[in-house]
Amino acid sequence: MTLVQLRYVLAVARFQSINEAASVLCITQPALSNAVRDLEKELNITIFRRTSRGIEITPSGTEFLGYAQKVVTQADLIKDHYSGTRRSTVRFVISSQHYSFAVSSFIRLVKTYGMDKYDFCLRETRTMDTIADVHSLAADIGIIYLSDYNRRYLTRVLKEEDVVFTPLASFSPHVFLSRDNPLASKDVVTVSDLSEFPFICFEQGNFGNDFLSEEPVAGREGNKVIRVSDRATLFNLLLGLNGYTVASGVIESELNPEIASVPLDSGEPMEIGVIRHISVEPSDMYSRYVDFLREALLFQKQPL
Repeated sequence: MTLVQLRYVLAVARFQSINEAASVLCITQPALSNAVRDLEKELNITIFRRTSRGIEITPSGTEFLGYAQKVVTQADLIKDHYSGTRRSTVRFVISSQHYSFAVSSFIRLVKTYGMDKYDFCLRETRTMDTIADVHSLAADIGIIYLSDYNRRYLTRVLKEEDVVFTPLASFSPHVFLSRDNPLASKDVVTVSDLSEFPFICFEQGNFGNDFLSEEPVAGREGNKVIRVSDRATLFNLLLGLNGYTVASGVIESELNPEIASVPLDSGEPMEIGVIRHISVEPSDMYSRYVDFLREALLFQKQPL
C-alpha cells in the first residue's frame, strides 16, 4: 500500500468515475484500474463496486476511504512542515441545498485563506445528492435543514449513510418574493394570501417525496406549482412571474437586492446545519467554513 494508491482511490471516490479520475490524475484508465485492483487485493477488501450505472462505494470501502483521507492529510502536513512550503493546490468541496448564505460564507473562506493555488467546488444540489456527496467523500461538508416534519426520515437516512448532522441555527419559515409583489409590504403572510401566486420550488428528481423538500411543507398548497433545479432560475421566476417560495428567511441582500423576505404565519421551523462523514475528522478549513456559516446565519436573523 502506497500514498500514491491512496490518492488514486480518493480521486475515484471523489469523481465516482475511473475515467474522470484518470484524466485528472494524468494517468491512463487501465493503469488506475490496476492500481485500485492491486490495493483491493492486498487488503482483501472491495472498495468500489462496478455497476451499469458506474462506480459505487461499498460499506467497507467507505470505512477505508475515511482512513485513507486521514493518512493522506497527515502526510501532506508532514511534508509541508519539513519542506517549509505550502501545498501546491488546496482542495475543498461543499455540497449544499440552495442557500445564498452558503455562497457568502464561501467567499469569506476563499478570501481568508488567500492560497496561491486552490481547487474548490461549491455544489448547490438536491437533498439526497448532498447526503450522497458526503457519504461518498466526494464532498468535505454538506448543508441541509431538519424540521419536525422531515427529522425522523432524514435522521434515518443520515445514519444509514454514516453521516452526522450538526445544527447551526433554527428559523421560522419566511416567504421569498419580488419586492414588487403586493405581499412584500406585509408584516406577515398567510397561506391563503399566497393562493393566487405561483409557488416556485426545487425539484428533487426521482426522490420526489415531501421529506426531501427544501421548502417547509406549509407553503406547498395551491394549484400553481413550478419546479426548478437552480437558485438563479428560481429567483428569476419570483421576479418574472410574481411567484413565491418558502425558506428560512436568511437571504443575502447584497447578492439578491430584488428579493424580499416576509414571515409566514405557519409552517415547520427549519433547523439549518452541516453534515460530514462520521469517519472523517473536521479539517481546519471545515471548521473555519462552519464558523462563517454560523456568523452569516446569526447576523441575518435572530434564531428561534
